Amino acid sequence: VSILTHRVCSADPLCEALYRGLELCAAEAAVSPLGEQAAAECLERQDDLLAKHPALSTCKCQRGFRKEEQCLRIYWRVRLLPGDDELEISPYDDTLMDTPSSFMQLDGENQCLKAAQDCGLYEKCGSLRSEYVLACTKRVPGSNRCNQHKCHRALRRFLERVPEEYSLSVLFCPCTNTLCGERRRKTIVPSCSYQEMEGLQPNCLHQQSFCRRDDLCRSRLADFLSNCQPSLLTTSGCLKDSAGLCLRAYAGLIGTIMTPNYISNSSADVSLWCNCEGSGNQWQDCLRLQRMFTHNTCLRKYTLYTGHTLSFDDAKASRWKFGPVFSNFFVIHFFISTNLQVNPSILNSQLIVFNHSPCYCYWPTSLQMSDRDTGVTPALMSPGSGGGRGLVSNRDIR
Repeated sequence: VSILTHRVCSADPLCEALYRGLELCAAEAAVSPLGEQAAAECLERQDDLLAKHPALSTCKCQRGFRKEEQCLRIYWRVRLLPGDDELEISPYDDTLMDTPSSFMQLDGENQCLKAAQDCGLYEKCGSLRSEYVLACTKRVPGSNRCNQHKCHRALRRFLERVPEEYSLSVLFCPCTNTLCGERRRKTIVPSCSYQEMEGLQPNCLHQQSFCRRDDLCRSRLADFLSNCQPSLLTTSGCLKDSAGLCLRAYAGLIGTIMTPNYISNSSADVSLWCNCEGSGNQWQDCLRLQRMFTHNTCLRKYTLYTGHTLSFDDAKASRWKFGPVFSNFFVIHFFISTNLQVNPSILNSQLIVFNHSPCYCYWPTSLQMSDRDTGVTPALMSPGSGGGRGLVSNRDIR
């Protein structure tokens, strides 16, 4: 749609001149931040252009479309100096897209091995998978380094051209043991695509800054931030009530500088390859970005069964009582896989607010604690089913 709208603009000499002016502004901004006067002039051109062709402010792009990058270039040129809210609005049109099909169920078989075998039997999947494995394992002549740029490009080709029933099954296959978990973690050849050869993690905000200088990476990140916002008010755990869109958006980041991956062979926890050291007064912003991957109930919707979690029988045997918002595995998975150091009082809380993503849970009926023991204000306590419940905030998580 952006390309068609731009084509109409190109037929108008004034519109085309304004757009070319924004291209020059973008080129200058890529080298160094625009000065106050230059920024004002560029924003004036942008306003004039959008006043003449308002359709440019609402047009969207399609994932995997042959001219996707050209479309995204147009999308961001008319948003030259976007606000923080615009950086979290997806440039992609999802209205015509189906949600990803359901994945394999646990039956004792190594599902990641099965997914890889199924991929190999489908010619396009097998050939493009071999292509990215070669690109990500081949060393640059005279060095011990891979060519990460080529690796990322090959990964994107695989994810964009192979049907999701194959590509996403390889990425999100469920595991019950570390052998399967290792195969899943190594799917994207993380030694090249995910982490730096030196093993040093960059600052997450610096990584985000580099990403936003590239139209494709900026778009994929905005798509993820838009479609993976968690919510307690939907059955999917996602603000947009579609865990499928979140799953696709997460996969869209693979092959960019913001490539996420599983952090171990024994859990389904994912993370970016970065940390928040040196964030200064932006430390909270950095944590917020990190936890969109590490503590995101929307993203976890498809990973509850894919790691070191308890079975239904185990959950019932431990006499846990769960609130109606999440699936039966959520609370147990939350405590096992988030690696948080949690105060005992957290066990008797119905609402845990962590990075603006609260989760509901009940404590075991075997743990009967008094108000004095828990530190929860009695006025916030109410009877639970076989136990109690209450409200705690970030101060209870240390």
